[in-house]
Amino acid sequence: MIDPRLLRDDPDSLRAAQEKRGLSPEVVDRALEADAARRAAIADFERLRGEQKQLGKLIPKAQGEEKAELLARTKALAADVKTAEAAQGEAESDWRDAIYAIPNPAAEQSPAGGEDDYVVLSEHGTPRDFAAEGFEPRDHVELGRILGAIDVERGAKVSGSRFYYLTGAGADLEFALVNMAMDQARAAGFTTMVPPTLVKPRAMEGTGFLGQAADDVYRIEGQDTYLVGTSEVPLAAYHSDEILDGETLPRRYVAFSPCFRKEAGSHGKDTRGIIRVHWFDKVEMFSYTTLEEAAAEHDRLLGWETEWLDKLELAYRVIDVAAGDLGLSAQRKFDCEAWVPTQGRYRELTSTSNCTDFQTRRLDIRGRFDGEVKPIATLNGTLVAIPRTIVAILETHQQADGSVRVPKALQPYLQGREVLEPVTGG
Repeated sequence: MIDPRLLRDDPDSLRAAQEKRGLSPEVVDRALEADAARRAAIADFERLRGEQKQLGKLIPKAQGEEKAELLARTKALAADVKTAEAAQGEAESDWRDAIYAIPNPAAEQSPAGGEDDYVVLSEHGTPRDFAAEGFEPRDHVELGRILGAIDVERGAKVSGSRFYYLTGAGADLEFALVNMAMDQARAAGFTTMVPPTLVKPRAMEGTGFLGQAADDVYRIEGQDTYLVGTSEVPLAAYHSDEILDGETLPRRYVAFSPCFRKEAGSHGKDTRGIIRVHWFDKVEMFSYTTLEEAAAEHDRLLGWETEWLDKLELAYRVIDVAAGDLGLSAQRKFDCEAWVPTQGRYRELTSTSNCTDFQTRRLDIRGRFDGEVKPIATLNGTLVAIPRTIVAILETHQQADGSVRVPKALQPYLQGREVLEPVTGG
């Protein structure tokens, strides 16, 4: 959540931040009203409670009619105190709901606008010219069939639309990508983790995934738990309700986990293949650091992502995501988009977000610095999302006979194979 002092001291900056995202500033006004009501309710309760305590001190000294009158007043006041306490609790809840509805204000550098208002920061590599090479590129579904690597038909038969099997070379590719990603992260000083993929509501809410993203989340009915859409959630909640030693920052974790998304609102989008699916595996980087170091850490996460994409020998670009497309928790977000030849456009492969102290305030995570306890920042960055990475590799490195050249850096993780060869059967 935002710093409540920002709401009280500079609400106009929050109204401007809402407009930059293309959202109504009304949430700021509602939060201000809720904050005023909450403070009034607290003052009312404390006044009545103080009165009650004073009467309690007088009763032992009183006698006769005076004592009876004091006892009657105490009884009436006790009811008023109980009512005021309930009103305070309701006001606290209303205030919490109101302030939780305010997104993290976008960074000054983030472009204003929505999904199509991003700014391209850099371009890397050159998309292949298949026409110059004399053949028409196959899409990843056809290549997956030829290689015996992807089976979407049986995925749909068993689990429904937007599910798939990775088989043979496809499954080998996943394990190769995961192991290579973990090696890179480990070399950069990350602690490897395999976190739970079922979490309690507080973890989802604390990371901002029960707000505007709630429609995309799978909830387990009857258990009050959720399937995560990214390991960002359990990694952020890992240190919830803790005060971290500032000397240990940054703390960097890298996790492998399955991810589950409803893909709400994506009806008719990317229905072919494994671009947009309900389940996929991912390797995610996560950092806890100081607020002062957060922007520099964001650049480092982006650097590790571009290093990764360079190893895969892909053509890609880096974009600065516009404020209206940031999501609730992010102050700034960079996407790395790889060129997908048969679609003739760039598609998001990885992203990295600076969430500043938005998640740590919700999850009550702080740092101790020379005896002073202060807010800290969280950042996340995808190193490899398996399906889309496989799509980019197959389509980019395909050859005319349906085989696929393996990027040099990936070969040691694929038993030394330089080429994925077509197979027969089905």
